[in-house]
Amino acid sequence: MSQVPTSPDAAAGSETPTIELDQLPASEKTRDVEPPAPASPPATDTKYGWLVVLGCFFALMLSIGTTTTYGVYLQEYKLVEFPDAASSLLSWIGTLQFSMMCFFGIGVGVLCEHFDTRLLSALGALVSGLALVVASFCNSPWKLLLTQGLLYGFGGSLLYITGLTLPPQWFSKYRALATGIAIAGSGIGGLWLSTATRSMTNNLSRQWSLRITGLVIIGVCGVTSLLMKMRFKPEKRQKIIDLSVLRDKRFVLLFLGAMFGSAGYFVPYYFMPSYAVVVLGKNSDWGANVSSIMNGASIAGRILMGILGDRVGSLNTLWAATLLSCLSILVLWLPFSGAGTFFAAAAIFGFFSGAIVSLIPVVTANIFGVRRLPSVIGLLMIAYMTGGLISSPPAGAMLDKYGHGKDFDSLIIYTGVLLGVSSVSQTLLRLIISRQLWYKV
Repeated sequence: MSQVPTSPDAAAGSETPTIELDQLPASEKTRDVEPPAPASPPATDTKYGWLVVLGCFFALMLSIGTTTTYGVYLQEYKLVEFPDAASSLLSWIGTLQFSMMCFFGIGVGVLCEHFDTRLLSALGALVSGLALVVASFCNSPWKLLLTQGLLYGFGGSLLYITGLTLPPQWFSKYRALATGIAIAGSGIGGLWLSTATRSMTNNLSRQWSLRITGLVIIGVCGVTSLLMKMRFKPEKRQKIIDLSVLRDKRFVLLFLGAMFGSAGYFVPYYFMPSYAVVVLGKNSDWGANVSSIMNGASIAGRILMGILGDRVGSLNTLWAATLLSCLSILVLWLPFSGAGTFFAAAAIFGFFSGAIVSLIPVVTANIFGVRRLPSVIGLLMIAYMTGGLISSPPAGAMLDKYGHGKDFDSLIIYTGVLLGVSSVSQTLLRLIISRQLWYKV
């Protein structure tokens, strides 16, 4: 018969009086036993956290890196395969890639609360890789819209959201730096993928370029997804999507800053390669070179902006980087048509614009907490999606209507306005949080 020790010594085997269970009062027999306290999550700023960053680095390198190299494909589609197709239509392929990553990211944020993020990222590697392989067999813009655009966006969202939300969870002291390093993977991906894509399209074909890229995503991200583990299981929400944050003025301003910032971010990546060929008269290889310059500068920018963000505040750094990105477009690209100033504008924009992507998750975690990060980031994906929709398609339409495919001034002004509005939103957010000039936020 079961016995209940009356002292700790009894559990150790000492001869201590015991009481039979059937001798206890009924109230004592049915007394609830308190459940054990939940296990504490692993400590922050540990070596394992850097392994998670490594996995996120590769996930973002290939998922976002592939979207930033679409300028090379756009050049190939417009100048070689579909010369009679509208620039705005072809721009929609790249726009759908990122916009759908954001749209499906809303649901991925919810899935992260219920499923292992390692499984989600592995599934993302499979779907996004197969999307590019299938796109390699397509021979019309609308088929590419469905495969290289829509289907890739779905698979990429699983890699993107997990890679974006995991680093801030594993760090506190070095949160901005760790997130910057992880997201710098997208810049490195864009750097080597731009050159590799141009080389593959020239020496093999556009079709084989897509197939090889898709297989690389499946192989590399399928392996590194094993490292992408959540630090803790987020608190389950009573609602599928928590909309209470929409009543917070800070979120509204962060949302607007992200929406207009992301819109202004993608236009130069898509159209600067074509500008080098159409306006400056460079050969087609220079399109990939421009993408490489921008992505190379963004690698350094995301890491250095992360270090600066840990020192002076992530929001302060984000505001400064967005403003300087805007000035690089309006002060360097717009008024000058020389190759030197153009490449300087591309490098400066690439350096500072990387913070628009890398620091927003850090700002979100600092304002709303890491436990709410998946749900809040999920809602911010609406901003990124909307930003994608108002970026390249309207810019491409302006290029066709007002620039007749050759004058980029209207497109450049539109990009500067988008980044300027983002900077204003971030300024208001900063003033709501604190009006002190040197306040770290």
